Amino acid sequence: MSITNFSRFSEKNIIKAIEEKQPIILIYGPRQAGKTTLVKQILAKIKEKNVLSYTGDDIFTQQTFSQNNLTYLKKIVGNTEILFLDEAQKIENIGLTLKLLADNTSILTIASGSSSFELANKLNEPLTGRTKTFWIYPLCYCEVFEKYHNYLTDKALEEMLIYGMYPKIQTLQQDNDKKDYLYEYISNYLYKDILTFSDVKKPKIILDLLTLLALQIGQEVRISELAQNLSISQKTVEKYLDVLEKMFIIYNLRGFSRNLRKEVSKTSKYYFTDIGIRNAILRNFNPLSLRNDTGEIFENWFIMEKIKKALTTKDFANYYFWRTYDQQEIDLIEEKNGKLTGFECKWKKTKIKIPKDWVKQYTTADFVLVNKENYSDLLKI
Repeated sequence: MSITNFSRFSEKNIIKAIEEKQPIILIYGPRQAGKTTLVKQILAKIKEKNVLSYTGDDIFTQQTFSQNNLTYLKKIVGNTEILFLDEAQKIENIGLTLKLLADNTSILTIASGSSSFELANKLNEPLTGRTKTFWIYPLCYCEVFEKYHNYLTDKALEEMLIYGMYPKIQTLQQDNDKKDYLYEYISNYLYKDILTFSDVKKPKIILDLLTLLALQIGQEVRISELAQNLSISQKTVEKYLDVLEKMFIIYNLRGFSRNLRKEVSKTSKYYFTDIGIRNAILRNFNPLSLRNDTGEIFENWFIMEKIKKALTTKDFANYYFWRTYDQQEIDLIEEKNGKLTGFECKWKKTKIKIPKDWVKQYTTADFVLVNKENYSDLLKI
């Protein structure tokens, strides 16, 4: 599957926020997910606006927009109507800068970040009521399907499960090029970004942590076991997991419970935001027919596609997994508009019994068996 051009569902919502003159537009998402490309495409469509663009990777930008001197800032931006600050989390005191511009000028600021601003303690000024936030993840299945559904064969699905959904991956023809890109991503982006956080003393341990998580996707994660395997404290493991989550590398899926005493609710499962990164960490790009983790890969991919679809389309829902102490379980629980739906992922089409406690406890809930025959209908728009 090769895709050179595609539309993002967030585009129209971001344009709407610009037209409504929202003072600050925040765009979060992992590196290489297409945030910068999307913003540039949007700005190109509103050519009549006076636009200034800077990147936080640049030292001049870091120095310029970290001074928090209103007179100086006004001199820099001049009669700009839209200011675009890419990788804004690298700018010291970016929160105060955004607040000063929002409160004292008519400038609309678009700030993008490949890690949550709060993680780097950069957005420490109250911006309530001034912001509109968007999440840009690697391509959603629904975005690919919308324009390229004729190419979504079993082969295309296998490529998505092995190499993931990053936009660049969709443009590459050769498998070796896809592997090289994902390996480069880990070394040039993931590893270097980890180093930027001052409280991360041993970045290699985080990569070891990612390897452990990659080997147990779909399983409940016990902090104590991770700490023991890595020879570090549980507190450090928790901190590193938080870093990885806020860098959009992993997603923490928590247990669901209402009032059934046997339900497990205080543990977590961790899934990779992009399954291609997971496979690259394990250095395993074998075809599905040669793997013993195909079911886990499909589960990770489907769950993240459900979550990405909800965030991308702003059709929000709460997501959990469900398990009881006697091992009854459901991979994904969606809580939306007061309705519960359970999704159980199975790579091969098979019949399974709905957990009896789920049926008994949640009488109005739905249950869906997900496999490679029906996943598309559940993920497309």
